[in-house]
Amino acid sequence: MGEITRLTAAELASRLSSGEVSSVEAVQAHLDQIERAEPLVNSFITVTADDALATARQIDERRARGEELHPLAGVPVAVKDLIVTKGTRTTAGSKMLQEWVPPYDATVTAKVREAGLPILGKTNMDEFAMGSTTEHSAFGRTYNPWHTGRVPGGSSGGSAAAVAAWEAPLAIGTDTGGSIRQPAALTGTVGVKPTYGSVSRYGVIAMASSLDQVGPMTRTVADAAALHELLAGHDAQDSTSLPQAVPGFRAAAANRDVKGLKVGVLAQSYGAGVSAGVRGSFQAALDLLAEAGAEIVELQLPALDYALDAYYLIMPSEVSSNLARFDGMRYGLRAEPQDGPVTAERVMAETRRQGFGWEAKRRIILGTYALSAGYYDAYYGSAQKVRTLVKRDFARAFEQVDVLASPTAPTTAFGFGQDAEDPMTMYLNDVFTIPANLAGLPGLSLPSGIAGDGLPVGFQLLAPELADERLYSAGGALEALLEERRGGRFADQLTEIGMAGSAADSTGGI
Repeated sequence: MGEITRLTAAELASRLSSGEVSSVEAVQAHLDQIERAEPLVNSFITVTADDALATARQIDERRARGEELHPLAGVPVAVKDLIVTKGTRTTAGSKMLQEWVPPYDATVTAKVREAGLPILGKTNMDEFAMGSTTEHSAFGRTYNPWHTGRVPGGSSGGSAAAVAAWEAPLAIGTDTGGSIRQPAALTGTVGVKPTYGSVSRYGVIAMASSLDQVGPMTRTVADAAALHELLAGHDAQDSTSLPQAVPGFRAAAANRDVKGLKVGVLAQSYGAGVSAGVRGSFQAALDLLAEAGAEIVELQLPALDYALDAYYLIMPSEVSSNLARFDGMRYGLRAEPQDGPVTAERVMAETRRQGFGWEAKRRIILGTYALSAGYYDAYYGSAQKVRTLVKRDFARAFEQVDVLASPTAPTTAFGFGQDAEDPMTMYLNDVFTIPANLAGLPGLSLPSGIAGDGLPVGFQLLAPELADERLYSAGGALEALLEERRGGRFADQLTEIGMAGSAADSTGGI
């Protein structure tokens, strides 16, 4: 049964279709792996074993009757706990919603159910998606399967760790400033942030509405393409949903030819904050592309130097607005003061004091300040102007190249507690991912290699708006080149290397 968890989603789907493996067997194998791995990684807040097995039995019965099924039917998936699931608690990683059971499904959840993918459970995350380490969860931190003394990234660290630790072949995350791509880089997995508005946000608890985007997290580019196809599409319930039809991402991911592909390299990729191991792995991947016939062009995008500053004004401002609904009056946590009168104001204050973690409080306060009278134009208004400059720089860049490349994160996975000592360390880890969110562009991270510290390095590709298929075409080709060079799939190296220096060493690893 352990072999089943090592299969890609595409391989598992093929075996399910041929009858070699049943969906019940596939789900049970992953549930068994969750039981083994969870004490080490803590990827899940809630495991929905009974529901997953019930869905699996239904799919097996329908397949036995000869019904036409979705290509991924029966392949299990993990869902970030920011995404609403009817009948299963959705916490957003916060005490505010620790017992909330939604009465409806998010659109992406409904699509997954309709396609027949058993949902294994809800994955851990930074509270309300605020963080880059998955330390800021009311349900405990998630650990990196490559080294449990290191962070898995965030805020979708639970989804990334679940995929890396063989607990799920597919997972769904959300990306506000890199929260899919950065944890994918730190855990040696593949993560994609689609074009803003191309995947519905209906039923996804909002952090920063103009930046949030749902996307796939997998172990291969082809698997990401397949899950992305399932999730994408117009949704009338989402006012930001785009009307464009979903192109064939799976076909694009099968590309193996990069001859003539123009790859723009951001000058910031070689900045002072980029570690030697990341820089070396990134350059080696670029060299592979060049040897295969791609044209490498170095580009200067001046506005990107200000993107981080703009993001950390726009994002907390939208956080302040979105989280104002958690007031102890309508749903979620309600805490009353221990003494004195019970007034609406005092209940609201006590609820927020108990319900929000310190990182959420910090961002709410920062955003409220930026939106306050006398500061709105100076801070929030100016940040939106920088956002426009970032979009213009990207537009000019894509007149010259097909895709842009950079490291996904400037370093490999770092230790726990660093962001508490210096929050800027955490914020700066998103320096390469944030610009795509400001501009609404699609981005993909895939593992390019292992640095000298034995940890994975992520390679990021960006494409123009609604040109997500370019990511899969270039990403699929680069992944194939990297696999040929190393002689196998990247994910398999976790099994070979084990989790050096981690708590798993004495238990045989994951």
